[in-house]
Amino acid sequence: MITVDPQSALPPGEQIRAQIEALVRSGELAADARLPSVRQLASDLRVAAGTVARAYKELEQAGLVRTGRAAGTRVNPGQALAASALPEADAFVAAARRAGLSLQEAQWTLASRWKG
Repeated sequence: MITVDPQSALPPGEQIRAQIEALVRSGELAADARLPSVRQLASDLRVAAGTVARAYKELEQAGLVRTGRAAGTRVNPGQALAASALPEADAFVAAARRAGLSLQEAQWTLASRWKG
């Protein structure tokens, strides 16, 4: 459930964005789950529709959700990451950068190891 705390130092849009991101990353919002419409969520939270629209746009730019006219706003598949894997992923990224690998080279390296 998404809430907005009027006492928070964070603006409402950032609160909304951060909560949805956390729900997606934790897997509580599954792949292809439909988010409430901008108007519906704005009404539920008693904030301006532009505030929710901005949060959704930031989530879309981050690749966490996708927006389609008829389909609404949905969670992109593959966004829920096991929290336990993130430190190892960060370590791999750091090592790849130190080695001077491009993103494509790092992806190829990972893919080659994935196969076993």
